[in-house]
Amino acid sequence: MKRGGDLAVTVLAGIIAVPLGLLIALLIRATTGGPVIFRQTRTGRHGREFAILKFRTMRDKRHEDEPDAPRITRLGALLRKTSLDELPQLWNVLRGDMGVIGPRPTLPEQVVHYSDRQRGRLAVRPGLTGWAQVRGRNSITWPERIELDLWYIEHHSLALDLRILALTVKVLLRPAGITAAGGVNPGFPAPAQPPATAAEPAAARIVLPRQATATAPRLAREELRG
Repeated sequence: MKRGGDLAVTVLAGIIAVPLGLLIALLIRATTGGPVIFRQTRTGRHGREFAILKFRTMRDKRHEDEPDAPRITRLGALLRKTSLDELPQLWNVLRGDMGVIGPRPTLPEQVVHYSDRQRGRLAVRPGLTGWAQVRGRNSITWPERIELDLWYIEHHSLALDLRILALTVKVLLRPAGITAAGGVNPGFPAPAQPPATAAEPAAARIVLPRQATATAPRLAREELRG
């Protein structure tokens, strides 16, 4: 039933998304050149990897060590602010890689750092939007986001999905939390770092809606935009 709802929402959204996407693609080609779509491997349901699609928002590197921030184009900054760079992920939903609502997918190199509990967020298809997205997005730490995702998986219902969709519209109209302070999302291990151990100190208690609270481990900082 949830899959049928995903397809229905995607088809309806496609009425606007297809012509808008074509316009965005033309603008990217005219201003930046090169490929229009950015592909990146992410981990989906049950650990299956897939290529997530986004509109390209950065120009090519001018030198090997050039950081990402200066490479974001003016059009790219606008696409990120409005989340229009995520439009191609409707194709991911049609393919079955993603759903409309669910945890945002992360990199395989990051998933290997999940604890057994955190791997529970792989029990469902990742989503275009989700409970963590409308509760702070990138302005909250990764442990907090993971706990919010786990809470959603445990309590998901049609009513909750409809609430998330309504809150998503609000977030799109009044963008917030697109990037964390300084462009860094704290609390998630970088691919080159070892996974957290049981000896590491626990992070502050995460406040979840009503019946759900949890304590997440303090992990290293990670730079990743959902």
